[in-house]
Amino acid sequence: MSAPERTFGELWRELPACRDFFAVQGLPLPAASQVPEAYFAGLDAEFLEDAGTTREALAGQFTRFAAAIGRYDAAAPGLSSLTVHGGRDKVGRSEHLDLTLVPGDVVALVGPTGSGKSRFLADIEWLAAGDTPTGREVLLDGLVADAARRLASSGRLVAQLSQNMHFVMDLPVGEFVRAHAASRLLRDTEAAAGEVVALANELAGEPFDAATPLTALSGGQSRALMIADVARLCVSPIVLVDEIENAGVDRRRAIGLLTGSGKIVVMATHDPLLALLAKRRLVFRGGGVAAVIDRSPDEERVLAELTDLDARFSRAREALRLGRPVTLSE
Repeated sequence: MSAPERTFGELWRELPACRDFFAVQGLPLPAASQVPEAYFAGLDAEFLEDAGTTREALAGQFTRFAAAIGRYDAAAPGLSSLTVHGGRDKVGRSEHLDLTLVPGDVVALVGPTGSGKSRFLADIEWLAAGDTPTGREVLLDGLVADAARRLASSGRLVAQLSQNMHFVMDLPVGEFVRAHAASRLLRDTEAAAGEVVALANELAGEPFDAATPLTALSGGQSRALMIADVARLCVSPIVLVDEIENAGVDRRRAIGLLTGSGKIVVMATHDPLLALLAKRRLVFRGGGVAAVIDRSPDEERVLAELTDLDARFSRAREALRLGRPVTLSE
């Protein structure tokens, strides 16, 4: 079946970078169940007139874009599922774990410092095949990755976001993002960079623009930029997040951006709001997974209360930054 005959949901799974076509063209993102022919046939005539194009021209551009992305293998590490089979903890006790995640899923890793959360993230990053200290197995689409695929794919399949992110290149933000957009074969790198910077500013506490040097960004601004970049430009289908609660970003929106982009998100956290945003959480003790907990209806209510408290806290913090009186009123 040729690319235009597939549903967009199938295309997103196989060629995630195809989403970028709609962002740079200023088009609404299609529904996963739609096929390209029906989508382009239904575009608004007034929009087409303003854009100076036709349905046929846009459909042809998308077909060529999808074909180019497909040829550019480094940009299309498709993944339908990620499975982690349990290994053992620090004293050799077996983990009873059979975790499978699909695009859009988010799972939280919780437990004291030193309980094994970072080791779990490392096992996913390295596509462990029973050959790490934990003995875990990581399956891609139900299969253990062989040595060749692990060497070729791990860097493209997995993106990492941590609380300690620093840039060493002295480039303006816009130039850095445009270079990344160009590597993804986007036609309008300027528009793509503008979207990433705008999204980053929605996440960051302090605004910055495309002319700001990377080395001048604060820790929170750096992490906001990388979250927006991963959500909009990075094609890696797996994102590992290590304690971004202290990163100075809107963490709820950050997780929403990543999962909305079809990523599988695995995050280590001590933050109850972030932990409850995940429908499942793994509890770590002694270097292994001690329990797997599904979010309960009672916790749904707690999540709503924490979300409200977090919004009030954010308003108070913003008032402090702007030199305004701090109140607890809505």
